[in-house]
Amino acid sequence: MKANLSSQIKLDRTPKRYYRPDNAFELTALTRFEKVFTEIYESSEEGALQVAREVADLMRTREKEGRFCVLALGSGAGTHGVYRELVRMHQNEGLSFSNTIIFNVSEFFPLEADAPGTSKLLHEVLIDLIDIDPQNVYTPDGTIAKESIFDFCKDYEKKIEKLGGLDLTLVEFGPSGNLAFNEPGSQINSSTRLMLLGSESRHNFAKLFHSNEAVPHSAITMGISTLLGAKKVIVVGWGETISPYVRQAIEAPASDTVPASFLQSHKESKFVLDLSSAEHLTRLSTPWLVTSCEWDDKLIRRAIVWLCRITGKPILKLTNKDYNDNGLSELLALFGSAYNVNIKIFNDLQHTITGWPGGKPNADDTFRPERAKPYPKKVIVFSPHPDDDVISMGGTLKRLVDQHHDVHVAYETSGNIAVGDEDMMRYVMLMGGIAKDFCFDTPEFMAKHAEITKFVKEKKDGDIDTPDIRHLKTLIRQGEARTACNYIGVKPENVHFLNLPFYETGTIKKGDLTEADRDIVKGLLEKIKPDQIFVAGDLADPHGTHRVCLDAVLAAIDDIKDEEWMKNCRIWMYRGAWAEWEIDHIEMAVPISPEELRQKRNSILKHQSQMESAPFLGDDERLFWQRAEDRNKATADLYTSLGLASYEAIEAFVEYHPLR
Repeated sequence: MKANLSSQIKLDRTPKRYYRPDNAFELTALTRFEKVFTEIYESSEEGALQVAREVADLMRTREKEGRFCVLALGSGAGTHGVYRELVRMHQNEGLSFSNTIIFNVSEFFPLEADAPGTSKLLHEVLIDLIDIDPQNVYTPDGTIAKESIFDFCKDYEKKIEKLGGLDLTLVEFGPSGNLAFNEPGSQINSSTRLMLLGSESRHNFAKLFHSNEAVPHSAITMGISTLLGAKKVIVVGWGETISPYVRQAIEAPASDTVPASFLQSHKESKFVLDLSSAEHLTRLSTPWLVTSCEWDDKLIRRAIVWLCRITGKPILKLTNKDYNDNGLSELLALFGSAYNVNIKIFNDLQHTITGWPGGKPNADDTFRPERAKPYPKKVIVFSPHPDDDVISMGGTLKRLVDQHHDVHVAYETSGNIAVGDEDMMRYVMLMGGIAKDFCFDTPEFMAKHAEITKFVKEKKDGDIDTPDIRHLKTLIRQGEARTACNYIGVKPENVHFLNLPFYETGTIKKGDLTEADRDIVKGLLEKIKPDQIFVAGDLADPHGTHRVCLDAVLAAIDDIKDEEWMKNCRIWMYRGAWAEWEIDHIEMAVPISPEELRQKRNSILKHQSQMESAPFLGDDERLFWQRAEDRNKATADLYTSLGLASYEAIEAFVEYHPLR
């Protein structure tokens, strides 16, 4: 089974020579704005493999020299791929850690003795799986008394000095550009100390503690000077969420607002990134500023939209001078004049707009994003959670139903972990209140009612819900999803709850994608044989639920892509509530009227358990419907600023082509 097809999506639009050039001369030109050596790989897996090999080579070199290899290691999820490969090398290739000393870079504070933490996580993913001497593993102590922290931190620094300093620091690029738990504002001369954590850093470890609320508010962490005191520093970063901070760290002047930017002061430091995390770097986002380009339609569109933003002009008002003054003279040479480029891109963007997302019957579809035939179409909308369908494409979903297509909605996960105990207890109390009136006050029911009530009352942070409670929360989300589908007009028999197994762990931390997940999706596809598929194309979190759900659908499609009906099926990717596709990639833009936007909002509001009480929202205080509206309106405003028609809102889609 191909379990990570989503990592291939960005390859369609990024020539390899932009991120892996053939020679040093080209690399120098491409990286002229980069102040830190940076390696970019096609996927996080490939990047992690290369880093693991580099760490292993260093360990072997130190062993030949008869010296210990002293490592400072982070425990963030971004480093786990490196550790998996190191463990594999230990088990299959004889890589020994007997001459290795490991310093954990940080630990939460305060911690109970049996509480989860970075040390236990590092043991789980690496230390317990290798042959390292336990006496050669050091970690900050999250259980010490607060008044002892200062002395402990000084002693931690002395331990490193006594061993001759660090040979290598390996940490992940934090959610706000932090290194270890050095939050924005940390100084370059900072040493090991107690640090108050930002909400993004705490949110990043919510999976470890089973909820945001349970994550400690502070941590003992190696300082910037400690981390950069290593002879070599490697920072790994995956996923587009961090990409704006990556650009600041690598191309902007060093600043304490992005602590990772202090790597600019270290001669033997580097960033190791995947294409998603690197996408805002100049050589990938605006390559015409650093090299001659391989111009295709998408890159031309990106360049023109960028030029419109730089000049403040709509497309059809751009002049030859605008192109020449902003590094785009190549396009003038290719097309002869600004007018020729302008009209091409204007028409390309105009052709993305359609009020018929399922195709307009009996119409010329030459310049339409979807085919006119067959009509009506069989459509499946895959929704990772039981509300992503209406949040992300509620207007389009309603349009497909109103235009008489046979629309199915498939909810891939139960979403039960996102139902708060308070929301669930409203239903439990209701059932208890009406049990006698409706004659189901049996001893079995009343015992179950008392058991659930007692569990919730005594529940502590980190406790995993019982199977009965998870089932109730699943039913709550299914009921809300059915209500929203009914409001939109989706037939009850066309609503499918797949409950993919990878999700059903009872905690925020989910399992890996397996063939069982793929086969459930595949079974639905083979049953319906759709003409059109919509799937969430979120690529921000390499290990998030949306990404795994996308991989499940793509793996199923890959298995059946040679079926005749599948060859005629179009696959459209939508985005989540936080961000939209960049306009140079949009291939179908569905306008939403003010009335349709109100209906979309109402369908989102049917998911009552996901309003203000929904956990894991991060720092964004907007409700889901507000995020969705803001995003859709921003897309419409962008089209307007480029000189196209003005709409209230737009939902956007990108077509996915199965790999051949």
